[in-house]
Amino acid sequence: MIIGWPRLGKQLAVIVLDVALTTVATWIAFSLRLDYLHWPTDAQWWAYALTPALAIPIFVRFGLYRAIFRYTGMDALMAIVKAVMLYGAILFAILLWQRWPGVPRSMGVLQPLVFLLLVAGSRMLARAWLSRAGRHGLEYEGRLLIYGAGESGVQTAAAIGNAHQYKLLGFVDDDPRKTGRSINGAVVYPASKISELVRNRGVTDILLALPSVSRARRNTIIESLRSVPVHIRTLPGISDLTSGRITVRDFKELDVEDLLGRDPVIPDPSIATRSTTDRVVLVTGAGGSIGSELCRQIALEQPAQLVLFDHNEYGLYTIHQELLSLCAAKRLDVNIVALLGSVANPQRLHDVFGRYRPNWVYHAAAYKHVPLVESNPAEGIMNNVFGTLNVARAAVESHVANMVLVSTDKAVRPTNVMGASKRMAELVLQAMAAANGKTRFCMVRFGNVLGSSGSVVPLFRSQLASGGPLTVTHPEVTRYFMTIPEAAQLVLYAGAMAKGGEVFVLDMGEPVKIMDLARRMIDLSGLTVRDENAPDGDIAIKITGLRPGEKLYEELLIGDDPSPTDHPRIMKAHEEFLPWKELEAQLELLREAALRDDVDGIKSVLTTCVHGYVESAFGVLK
Repeated sequence: MIIGWPRLGKQLAVIVLDVALTTVATWIAFSLRLDYLHWPTDAQWWAYALTPALAIPIFVRFGLYRAIFRYTGMDALMAIVKAVMLYGAILFAILLWQRWPGVPRSMGVLQPLVFLLLVAGSRMLARAWLSRAGRHGLEYEGRLLIYGAGESGVQTAAAIGNAHQYKLLGFVDDDPRKTGRSINGAVVYPASKISELVRNRGVTDILLALPSVSRARRNTIIESLRSVPVHIRTLPGISDLTSGRITVRDFKELDVEDLLGRDPVIPDPSIATRSTTDRVVLVTGAGGSIGSELCRQIALEQPAQLVLFDHNEYGLYTIHQELLSLCAAKRLDVNIVALLGSVANPQRLHDVFGRYRPNWVYHAAAYKHVPLVESNPAEGIMNNVFGTLNVARAAVESHVANMVLVSTDKAVRPTNVMGASKRMAELVLQAMAAANGKTRFCMVRFGNVLGSSGSVVPLFRSQLASGGPLTVTHPEVTRYFMTIPEAAQLVLYAGAMAKGGEVFVLDMGEPVKIMDLARRMIDLSGLTVRDENAPDGDIAIKITGLRPGEKLYEELLIGDDPSPTDHPRIMKAHEEFLPWKELEAQLELLREAALRDDVDGIKSVLTTCVHGYVESAFGVLK
């Protein structure tokens, strides 16, 4: 009944309780001191009146009546201790001063101690009662094991206990010194018992509380859990959990790094800072997946000014606000400027470059979705090819020291307009690098980035949430994958190593079969694949067929024998290109065809200029 009371009513009830507790504490203190069951007489009544008159204002001042009993923890108990200590000091001073007959001075020590025990006990009893009342009739969302019995796991268990959304069945840990022990009533089991626990105790979720474990060990653990029919998730920042900013509902799905299954790139700040610190840096496509991550990492290196350029208003606004918050939180002295505009508008670029005079330019603006560009080839050409040309010319005119183009593996022997347009953009910079000695141009080519707006991972997660099916274009389709932070790091490193005209290729690790990725995501969600062998499975995988211009396999190199660089994950390709005079004539033909929306004319120029470009109606090329 009390749970449903208004807040003021609850506070008044607690104040009345504390008045009663001061009276009881005074009676107990007198009885203990006098060694018999006491009944107050004469001046002793002043002591009974004084204790609540002192205690309640002090408790109000310490905010003890703002606390929520069901969440009473160590901080709240410490506040009670401090309040009672102040109360006891004042009470003792008054008793020394007044010297009421029949009131021993030792009451100033004994009564506060008894009062502290009563108040703290009442709060803990209230917490336990309210917790049981809150759980009455509650259906848990799942039955949980926490993998990791360290500090993070213990704090997470406390958050779970407060939220009552999951029933905690215990901990799992690889440390044999912890197994068999109990943490706040929850047993720590060895990892070898997981399958048995799932089978016998109905575990539905396993939460990874392993913030300090190596990526290799984490991947091994995740792979070992694939065969167990439970939902695998991971922790948000433990500081967020303990501060109450988020709840256990915010436990995250596995990171894209977990799905990638390999160690990420280890940052080497000494390389990146050579290009960005104390410089004016401009990033085109700053609101996109790669562009925004480039901006985050560049901001941390403290350039003199960071200019964000994008035609997407919302994306630009979002990254601008995020960077302002980042710089304020880390006390970075970086002047951040957000500019709306399109790389297809040469006059806007001329004005921006002339005003801000960037030292470094990272060109990440591009249309990158293969089916969309295939359906809108003229727009893809104007943005990807001539947008790059416009940025490069503006860079030369304003004496930019370095310009880095963010490219793609789809530029290698492309079967689609998007890939061919990105190879044309590379050819533009290669030709301009050979003809111009002032601005150093380079290109960085890599494959798919996990978690980007066009990535398969967000698509699969959305399809899983809606009950499937997961859509895969072909059983054998294979892609290279890298995380967004990795790709941005390596773009910065490659740009710092540029001498002019290089095509840098990132080591993407082993290619991943999309069908395997789909199965892995289903397994780690605690679900099963529904197919001919398992007709009662949870989630089906549907083969939709390759889209126009889509390849089964992507490549990173046109030629052979790439050269190593100072970074073990970055190679330098040796690829032929057209001289500027020859390329310039082809660009004019391409521009005219794009302005006329002449698809055949566009593809004719691409076939002439781009090595290996072969139009395919269905993209079934290897």
